[in-house]
Amino acid sequence: NWEDADFPILCQTCLGDNPYIRMTKEKYGKECKICTRPFTVFRWCPGAKMRFKKTEVCQTCAKLKNVCQTCMLDLEYGLPIQVRDAALKIKDDLPKSDVNREYYLQNVDAALATSDTIGPGGALGKLPSHKSELLAKLARTTPYYKRNRPHICSFWVKGECKRGEECPYRHDKPTDPDDPLSNQNIKDRYYGVNDPVAEKLLKRAQAMPCLEPPEDKMITTLYCGGLDEGVGEQDIKNAFYAYGEIRSITLVGKQGCAFIQFTKRSSAESAAEKTFNKLLIRGSKVTIRWGKSQGKTAAIGTSPDQGMGQVVPGHLPAAPVEVTKNYFGLAAPGGSAPAGFMPGMSLPSSLPAPPLGASQYPSQDPSRMGAQTQQHPQY
Repeated sequence: NWEDADFPILCQTCLGDNPYIRMTKEKYGKECKICTRPFTVFRWCPGAKMRFKKTEVCQTCAKLKNVCQTCMLDLEYGLPIQVRDAALKIKDDLPKSDVNREYYLQNVDAALATSDTIGPGGALGKLPSHKSELLAKLARTTPYYKRNRPHICSFWVKGECKRGEECPYRHDKPTDPDDPLSNQNIKDRYYGVNDPVAEKLLKRAQAMPCLEPPEDKMITTLYCGGLDEGVGEQDIKNAFYAYGEIRSITLVGKQGCAFIQFTKRSSAESAAEKTFNKLLIRGSKVTIRWGKSQGKTAAIGTSPDQGMGQVVPGHLPAAPVEVTKNYFGLAAPGGSAPAGFMPGMSLPSSLPAPPLGASQYPSQDPSRMGAQTQQHPQY
């Protein structure tokens, strides 16, 4: 059951940027650091002024976790196993005793040999999909070749290195020994426990901004900002119809924004969660926010004294707010609101009496021509 492979399973970072790479192959050169079985060891230099690298685990253990044989990072996302398993919510408990591990790996080898598809094994291979929003945010899209740099020269740190430019090691200041990233274990990384790199990435994921839904459950409207001038109502509908039934779409072209109102709160929450900082409409990134409560916006700037303004003698009063079927702003009989009453508008119970000695309109002036009755002499 020993491994005899022709080419290793590597990520792009460990392979290097040199397309004409040369490798040395040593059959049964070392034992796997996970299952302790002999396997074929490959050794190569990933590029100029880089350190030589070699495979650390066998291909069975690498296929079981879908990781690189050298750096133990996921081949698809370039992330530690602990981060990937936490995002996909899987738990793969591998046996750690010698007898159980040997029996388990023999079954894995047999399953991989008879499988028609080429893919990962274990709990990861049983998932229907490996896609996750968290993994997409944290994934490394380009190779990180700095990881292949030489180690720091210990003689240079002590001030005793006399090799100069011929020294194959790096002459840089070492990192803080108390830094948790300086203490990494290959078994902890493979089993996905106590990995300092994974814990750092998970803390970064928790610090990412998120859109919290408002406390008012009646709010089902989303604000969509940063729209281009050519964006139409159909473009917005195509971006949001998959999350639920849309009641109305209000497009404000001059301000480059739109308001999307859903019929259900659950649909609005799903749309806000899946489009926040991810939605693109006609190639431009769109800002997603929750709408505000109508009760709060209507209550802003409204007070009991603002229903009727102060009347200044000699000037016309402010025009009353016109209400349907209530042209004078009077309260309906019985204390009920009139038909067409808009929320947030305060109506006075009765018209205020004019102040004494003051005239509101010119026709009310008693000294005005034509205001007094003229008495004609009798003949």
